[in-house]
Amino acid sequence: MTYPEFFNTIEKIKLKDDLSNFLGATEDGLIEFSYIDVVKTAGHSCPTVLGAYLMTCEGLKALYKDELPKRGEIKIEFSEKIEDGVAGVIANVMTNITGATVNTGFKGIMGLFSRNSLMAFESDINSSVRFTRRDTNESVDVIYDPSSIGADSMMRELMQKSISRTATAEEEKEFGRLWQQRVEAISKNVEKVIKIA
Repeated sequence: MTYPEFFNTIEKIKLKDDLSNFLGATEDGLIEFSYIDVVKTAGHSCPTVLGAYLMTCEGLKALYKDELPKRGEIKIEFSEKIEDGVAGVIANVMTNITGATVNTGFKGIMGLFSRNSLMAFESDINSSVRFTRRDTNESVDVIYDPSSIGADSMMRELMQKSISRTATAEEEKEFGRLWQQRVEAISKNVEKVIKIA
């Protein structure tokens, strides 16, 4: 599998998953996610998929500080409806990393390890997403805004030509390169695009 090299430069997310440990899936329940992991799940790389990954990474660092985040013990809230804009795409990425779901997740074993009902939409928050620890009820709000990282001026024209099937193979390839160039620029400016409240 070949993909842009910058994917490998994006910080990995490390968590501890007690269910994984209990069932012997990973040693000590330690799990690591990379950006390429969520790209494979989403089927693409874009500012939204990257933003969901970065919000999770930075939000969990702020929430857990020097501790490993506990997969399956993190509640996630959004202000939007699940059908609004890209809320569903973001939620899918965050589910993949944290295990949190609305009502489709693992219901637990004898009252332990449940991931069900850990994600909520239409919450009264003023941020992109809120992460809450179930053990302490501490929360952090995360705001993602990549608008300061502009796209190449040729990208719009090449996108239109590619969608209308009038682009050459070279133009289609150039569109993809320019698209990922913006994603890379966002990944290198985390402090500009992510704010913790």
